[in-house]
Amino acid sequence: MHPDKAEGASVASARPEDTAEEAAPTKQEQPLHDPDCVDADAHAERVDGDEPLLPARVHRPSDLMRLLAGVLAIVVLLAIAAFAHATTTGFAQDINKGTEQAPDLLTKFAGFASSIAILLVPVAFAIERLIKRDGLRIADGVLAAVLAHGVTLATDLWVAKAAPQSIQDALTKVSPSDIHALTDPVHGYLAPVIAYMTAVGMSRRPRWRVVLWVVLLLDAFTMLVTGYTTPFSIILTILIGWTVAYGTLYAVGSPNVRPTGQTLLAGLRHVGFHPVNASREEAHEGTTENGDRGRRYFVTLEDGAPLDVTVVDREQQAQGFFYRVWRRLTLRGITQRRSLQSLRQALEQEALLAYAAISAGANAPKLIATSELGPDAVMLVYEHIGGRSLDAIPDDEITDALLRDTWHQVQALQSRRIAHRRLAGDAILVDRSGTVILTDLRGGEIAAGDLVLRMDIAQMLTTLGLRVGAERAVASAVDVLGPDPVADCLPLLQPIALTRSTRATLRRLGRERAQREREAVLEASGKAKQARLEESTAQAEGDAKKTVRAGKKSEKAEKKSEKRAIDEALDEAREEDLLTQIRHQVLRIRPQAPVEPARLERIRARTLVSFIAGAIGAYFLLSQLTHIDFGSLVDEAEWGWVGLAVVFSALSYVAAAMSLLGFVPERVPFMRTVAAQVAGSFVKIVAPAAVGGVALNTRFLQRAGVRPGLAVASVGASQLFGMCSHILLLLTFGYLTGTEKTPSLSPSRTVIAGLLTVAVLVLVVTSIPFLRKFVVTRVRSLFAGVVPRMLDVLQRPRKLITGIGGMLLLTACFVMCLDASIRAFGNESTSLSLASVAVVFLAGNALGSAAPTPGGVGAVEATLTVGLIAIGLPKEVAAPAVLLYRLLTLWLPVLPGWLFFNHLSRKGAL
Repeated sequence: MHPDKAEGASVASARPEDTAEEAAPTKQEQPLHDPDCVDADAHAERVDGDEPLLPARVHRPSDLMRLLAGVLAIVVLLAIAAFAHATTTGFAQDINKGTEQAPDLLTKFAGFASSIAILLVPVAFAIERLIKRDGLRIADGVLAAVLAHGVTLATDLWVAKAAPQSIQDALTKVSPSDIHALTDPVHGYLAPVIAYMTAVGMSRRPRWRVVLWVVLLLDAFTMLVTGYTTPFSIILTILIGWTVAYGTLYAVGSPNVRPTGQTLLAGLRHVGFHPVNASREEAHEGTTENGDRGRRYFVTLEDGAPLDVTVVDREQQAQGFFYRVWRRLTLRGITQRRSLQSLRQALEQEALLAYAAISAGANAPKLIATSELGPDAVMLVYEHIGGRSLDAIPDDEITDALLRDTWHQVQALQSRRIAHRRLAGDAILVDRSGTVILTDLRGGEIAAGDLVLRMDIAQMLTTLGLRVGAERAVASAVDVLGPDPVADCLPLLQPIALTRSTRATLRRLGRERAQREREAVLEASGKAKQARLEESTAQAEGDAKKTVRAGKKSEKAEKKSEKRAIDEALDEAREEDLLTQIRHQVLRIRPQAPVEPARLERIRARTLVSFIAGAIGAYFLLSQLTHIDFGSLVDEAEWGWVGLAVVFSALSYVAAAMSLLGFVPERVPFMRTVAAQVAGSFVKIVAPAAVGGVALNTRFLQRAGVRPGLAVASVGASQLFGMCSHILLLLTFGYLTGTEKTPSLSPSRTVIAGLLTVAVLVLVVTSIPFLRKFVVTRVRSLFAGVVPRMLDVLQRPRKLITGIGGMLLLTACFVMCLDASIRAFGNESTSLSLASVAVVFLAGNALGSAAPTPGGVGAVEATLTVGLIAIGLPKEVAAPAVLLYRLLTLWLPVLPGWLFFNHLSRKGAL
């Protein structure tokens, strides 16, 4: 018995004469240990225990994809029925003409046979499964049938009560048995049967699949010939049953059929090996990105060297599916392997890469056998290589020779244009003799392009840099590869090009670096305050009159001294991130190397969300505008109110400057601040409203001489006070709106409902530990910088009045602009109170700030339009009023905002 491999592994044992059926996972032996990884005392330990239990059910991504495909097909079918009425009518007529020619005897026989078989086939299959003790599948099928029946009833009700007439015409027709009634849009018995048969897996068994389709075709043919259904109704019924079945399977999970260690031993005997036992390796930390690498076993043989065996099944292969899909969609110019390969494709790819790597001269595990383990798993058998991964080697044992050997393996792969695609620390193995071996080649690529090969170099530089530093990593790479290949990878030295585990490590190091900088600043600030306190104490003991006369000068000097001390401490504590260090090391060798990051992202998550939200908003607006005659509205518009709306829109920039400067104790030019607020109109178009304005104001204050930390705190204080005033104004105007039509001062039901909703949310957040910790952490980080800044502002009443007045004036300007826009298209009968307009504006502005779209496009328009219509304004007036308001406050200021943005950038103010 060979004493090798993973500590803490579980073991499955069997004698050579055992069969797969006899090898039940009840009697198991201890794990075997690698002498390179654990102490010698661990060899004598024998741990008896079962292999870690597998989950009884698994959620397959393939079921989710089929669910989404079914939902999409239903949506497309209903869209065709709604918008292509002539096509659906002609299609139904052609089908009816064809079925009318069927012999009457054939129709009666098909109807009789299908009506019986549609009930007998599911029952027969259930009996067959129960005999084979597979009752879980039957339970899944029954649940899917019940849900399908519920969806069928809901669809019938929707078609009868709320669906457009074109959809009713496509899914129903006059019943042959009652001319005053319509046929069912969805068959109440057929959809549950389809859901049942799909959920129990009948379609995966050839004989039952043939019977299933014969019964379905006979039933559909009978219903069409007799006139009790339409072609679109048949298609919709099948889609509903199919979709509900896969939705049920994904929600409750499918029975887990993953092979155990005993199945592995039987499979090894089947391909000619004589295993004694197999020990399951524990998964390495940080392998979430490549969870599809499979389960690994160390297997000892009766008559040979031990083996390393990897077992890949469908469930493990599907891990990381959505991450790979997202990478495939978002990364440009990079070949990604298929998001969900078949097991045979995965086996063939790994075997091909293993042989290709060894042929290229790289050290890689030698593949000696492959085999299937039933229909849902495969195994790959490698020669055993004892050793430790790079992550497990202490820093002081990573020598320059080891680094150069690692780069030689990468060079060998690159010489044959083989990309590894995952050169992380756990994919680099060092054996007992110190030889470097590259593992985990499954995600690699043959005949790789230059971009992917350069990504491998960038990944390896980062992996080694995390262990030995940027200088040694770059020096070893240049020694082996030369300066040019290393310099060419600089444009790809960016987080998006690295593995998921590497990006997580870099983020963790960034948080630690930021924490050290904050601690250094706080320490320097404390020392400066202590020195100032000691100096003031010494002065108090001296000439008191002299101290009073020099009070203001000494205060300014002390603040400058404190600022200088903090800046010096920040400069000393500031550290470059690892990627920047690597770039600097490469530029020392190749000063002319390209450093501009390559554009790897095809689309960002924020862009996708913005596009979807904008499309929804545009659809809503267009649906509202189709019923409006803009020609007559322009002729009848009150241009005096339009001009007044323009004035209020322009005045809002002055108010915005006041609201910002009121929370900045330092002296900042007022007119330049107004110009920065105008420039913000341009920034809002290219970034979400709540993000672009904050970033621009912070940058403006920093360029105006305010320290970065204080600039962020000032903008944060302004935002915090603005949020509080926004909530108070919303509640106040909501209260006034509720009491406008009643003599009493009792609040409206809407306000009460809003307060109760807020109270419930607060209780929920405080009662759930995770949410409570999340909120407390965010609020604490916010108040850590904002509260001291607010205390500085409170010591200057004039500044505080300016900030509060600017906030109130800004809200008043926007409310008056919206009110003027309404009056421009309305009349006395359609006028609204300012309190009602203020409530609508405040609600729309809040939603616009939270929306991910630039400037809140779509969300603000939809909210304002719906709000104005809800409080009694006609749709013909509300829609153009909102468009005018958004034109004056969002779109028209874009051009002057761009001009001011460029002007301030040239002046160094941004």
